Amino acid sequence: MRRSYWLYGLLMGALLLLLQAVQFRTLFYNQRLELFGGVVAVIFMGVGIWLGVTLRQRKGKPEPQATPSASNPPTATITPESLGISPREADVLALLMEGHSNQEIADQLFVSLNTVKTHLANLYQKLEVQRRAQAIRKVQELGLVLSGDLGKSPVRVKE
Repeated sequence: MRRSYWLYGLLMGALLLLLQAVQFRTLFYNQRLELFGGVVAVIFMGVGIWLGVTLRQRKGKPEPQATPSASNPPTATITPESLGISPREADVLALLMEGHSNQEIADQLFVSLNTVKTHLANLYQKLEVQRRAQAIRKVQELGLVLSGDLGKSPVRVKE
C-alpha cells in the first residue's frame, strides 16, 4: 500500500509539474510576444527621435553661401548658363527683372501662362529661392548678367 501511495504521489507530482510547464510555456509565449513588441517599439521610437533631431539640425543650419556684399562686388561675371539656366528661362528671368507679371511674360514670349509658371518654378529651384522678390534680389546679389541677347532664343516682343 505504501508503494501505491508513492506511485500515486509521483504521478500527481509529474502531472502538476506538467501543468506548471504548460502554464509557464503559455505565459512565456504571451509575455515574449508583448516583450518583443515593446522592444521593437522602443527601437523605432529611438530611430524616429534620432532622425528628427538630425533633420532638424540639418534644416536649422543653412549651408554657408558665398554671396557678394555691396562693398565687395563680384569679380567674375556670372552667366545664366553657369547656373544651369536655359535660354528660355533666361528670357523669362529678364522679363521678371523688368517687373512684368506672369501674364505679360506669357504674352511677350508667345507661350501659355502655365509654361511661364513652369519656367519660374525651375528658376526658383535653380536660384534656391521661393518667391519672385527673392529671385530678383538673388539675381542682383549674384550680379547675374542678363543681356538683351539672352542666348539662342531671342525675346520676341508682341506689338
